[in-house]
Amino acid sequence: MRSLIDRLTSAHIGETTNFYRDGAGAALRRERLAAYLEARSGSPLLLLGEAPGYRGARVSGIPFTSERQLTGSGPAEATATVVQRVLAELGLTEHVLCWNVVPTHPGTERSNRRPTRAEVAAGRCFAEELARGRRVVAVGRIAANALGAPYIRHPSHGGVAEFRDGLLPFAPGGRPVRPFSV
Repeated sequence: MRSLIDRLTSAHIGETTNFYRDGAGAALRRERLAAYLEARSGSPLLLLGEAPGYRGARVSGIPFTSERQLTGSGPAEATATVVQRVLAELGLTEHVLCWNVVPTHPGTERSNRRPTRAEVAAGRCFAEELARGRRVVAVGRIAANALGAPYIRHPSHGGVAEFRDGLLPFAPGGRPVRPFSV
C-alpha cells in the first residue's frame, strides 16, 4: 500500500486538490490513509464513491470519513456520517474498504464540484488497483460508470433509505445489526 500512497501523493489529477501532498496536515492524512488501507487490506467489498467532499476526506484523509468522526472535533460531513452509520448498523464496517474514483478533491476549501471526465479517467487507476479481489459497489452514477460496477443510490438529497437498501444484501445475514433510523 505504500506504493499506492506514494503514487497518489505525487499524482496530478486535473484541477483537483491533492490533499495528500499539499497543505497543512498532508503528512497526517497520508499516515491515516496508510493505517486505514492496512486495516482494510482483507476487506471483501469496495464501496466506491465519486470524489472526496470538502468537509470529509479532504480534511480527514480517509474516504467517506470526516475529521469529527476520527477525533471528535473539526468538520463533520453529512455523507460521511450517513455512510459510516449505515455500515455500522449493517455490520459491514470491518468488511468494507471505502474509496473514491477521483481520490483528490475537485472543488475548493468550501465547496464540491463534479469531477470532469478527464479527472475520473486519471483517478480510475487507483480505484482499479484497490478493486482487485474485491466486489465493488458504486455509490452514485459516476462511480458506477467509471468501473462498470453495480450502482446504489448516493445517500444525499433524501437517498438514505435507498442507500441502506442497496447495501443490505451485503450485510451478514442480510439484516441490520440494530434497527435503522433515518
